[in-house]
Amino acid sequence: MPIKNRFAELLPEITAWRRDLHENPEILYETHRTSGIVAERLRAFGCDDVVEGLGRTGVVGVIRGKSTGSGKVIGLRADMDALPIHEQTGRDYASKTPGAMHACGHDGHTAMLLGAAKYLAETRNFDGTVVVIFQPAEEGGGG
Repeated sequence: MPIKNRFAELLPEITAWRRDLHENPEILYETHRTSGIVAERLRAFGCDDVVEGLGRTGVVGVIRGKSTGSGKVIGLRADMDALPIHEQTGRDYASKTPGAMHACGHDGHTAMLLGAAKYLAETRNFDGTVVVIFQPAEEGGGG
């Protein structure tokens, strides 16, 4: 029986999310656009619960497995904020926000966790609950 690699299929979508986030970085707690996109996607994926505004602009999604009898809960976290740095990479998807750049990979962290959330919400092939946590202000803001 062939093994289907769903993450390979999701790669172009995850890459597009990352590049969009990279082009539009937000600093500290000012992750309003990013948080809105995250919440919108989590709802579109079919997460059981989506809570916004935690820690100002944080977002949490809850995904319940096919069974929850084990009572197990796991949290997966990604940081969303950028650094106050002017980007000079020349990339097609370079920051469009003067003085802000995803130089530390949080755009990738957010995109990867969105990909995991999409997969988990599609399959629900686990016993328990997964909580996906998207954190603002990791870069020195005490988020």
